[in-house]
Amino acid sequence: MARGKVQMRRIENPVHRQVTFCKRRSGLLKKAKELSVLCDAEIGLIIFSSHGKLYELATNGMQGLLEKYMKSARCSVEKQADENNVLESKMEVSMLKNEIDVLQKGLRYMFEGGAGKMSLDELRILENNLEVWMYHIRSAKMDIMAQEIQLLKNKEGILKAANKCLQEQMEMQYGAVTTDQTMANIPYSLTIQNEIYQY
Repeated sequence: MARGKVQMRRIENPVHRQVTFCKRRSGLLKKAKELSVLCDAEIGLIIFSSHGKLYELATNGMQGLLEKYMKSARCSVEKQADENNVLESKMEVSMLKNEIDVLQKGLRYMFEGGAGKMSLDELRILENNLEVWMYHIRSAKMDIMAQEIQLLKNKEGILKAANKCLQEQMEMQYGAVTTDQTMANIPYSLTIQNEIYQY
């Protein structure tokens, strides 16, 4: 009597499900042992039942087999990562080559009076690059101007401090407050220095 075709779906009856699990598990373990002996293959098989019970088979020790598997998986992951890096590098190089070609065409177009005709897309790319360059140039210019303003502010602070120091020296030397009358008695060089530091 021939067996009927078994439908691949979960067996609803728990007794039938457990019987089928035991039969198929032992058959699977037997086939794995046979494959290991016949083909000299290293085999590791791990099975967890629906109740969480562990069944395993390892021809040369499970720990060694798992380490070998992890090493192999790590190598394949590294190989895949290297291939991805090479692919990304090639794409980046081709993108940069295209950009360089467009920029060279743009330079010829600008300096040779349109000797090399450019397509609309190439002109758009050139326009975008020019806008980016202008943005970078403007931001660099603003940075330089901000630095110069800060230097001038620092210089102003130093000059104000020196001016204050000179005024204090003059007050100590010629009295509490210098008036126009006492200014006439101050040596000419000191008044000039004071006027310089006021600026």
